[in-house]
Amino acid sequence: MSQAQRLPAEIAYQNQLEALKGGDQGDKPKGWCLSPWAVKTFILGTQDPLPCGTEIEKKIFGNDALVERAIVTLISERGLLLIGEPGTAKSLLSELLAAAISGKSTHTVQGSAGLMEESIRYSFNYALLLKDGPSREALVPAPLYQAMESGQLMRFEEITRCPTETQDTLIPVLSDRILQVPELGDAPLLASAGFNVIATANIKDKGVHELSAALKRRFNFEVMQPLASCEAQSQLITREVNKRLAQQGLHVSLPTSLADLLAQVFDELRHGEVQGVRMEPISSVLSSAEAIGLGFNAVVQSQYFGEQPLSASDIAAHMVGTVIKDNDHDLQAFKDYLRLVQRHRGEDPIWRAFLAGHPG
Repeated sequence: MSQAQRLPAEIAYQNQLEALKGGDQGDKPKGWCLSPWAVKTFILGTQDPLPCGTEIEKKIFGNDALVERAIVTLISERGLLLIGEPGTAKSLLSELLAAAISGKSTHTVQGSAGLMEESIRYSFNYALLLKDGPSREALVPAPLYQAMESGQLMRFEEITRCPTETQDTLIPVLSDRILQVPELGDAPLLASAGFNVIATANIKDKGVHELSAALKRRFNFEVMQPLASCEAQSQLITREVNKRLAQQGLHVSLPTSLADLLAQVFDELRHGEVQGVRMEPISSVLSSAEAIGLGFNAVVQSQYFGEQPLSASDIAAHMVGTVIKDNDHDLQAFKDYLRLVQRHRGEDPIWRAFLAGHPG
């Protein structure tokens, strides 16, 4: 575990979950590990440590009211669909909810064009199938089967990336809480208390594979909003970049001034405005996750290959690969942005360093 690049939430935050469980006096829905109050506290954190001394950090930013509604949806046994722009922490919230409610977040299906129903429900070990015929021993449970059997949450990531007929595998399960296994000829699998489904979908994928009307009726929709202010964005960038650096064993950090600059650049490129002057906005998503990745890469490059200390030029050096990717329109928009920055902030030292670091 100590060598894992990333741990599931129930392991990464095990001490926090145990501390909450130990002091949890609230009523728990059937099959839940924590009460709704404790689940909310785990995700949104506390200002002061718990009576046992454990600090619960805030893990989701900018969607506090949504978190509470999401918990209520899961209590009601309706499916929960988290939608929004890429990088708005839909998958993270899904994982945190599963870790707190079920104690396990790894009953997960990743949506894709090639996803088959067997990868959602169950399949069979063909060697045993040919030897003995259909049997429970030959059955290989997939995440949906596992979650129903154990009374835990199943996560369906990027549900609109897979074909509609594959999505509709969930309709009878969400309606009747039953999974038919006709190959065995036995009674169907009945969902244990605590089972439910959390799905995520990106607004950018709208129209790829729309959910059927029948499936939509079985989900409550919650829209994850990006952080509204540069200040909140900067705080998130600083926290997450420094956490990643610590995990890598690097005793360096991202200065607050550069996190502020990075948040401002992303905000201005998204909205297409500098000092009140309009420009063509960037069509790329420019998510918080990309800003965090850019900040981390800049610090790492400066640490291993660059000059110390880290400066705004290191931030600028990574902008093109993050912002532009392969879009010529965005490249021109970014050049327009740099010209506006030069005109309005060219005398400011930190912005001058930013402009000097752009690779051209």
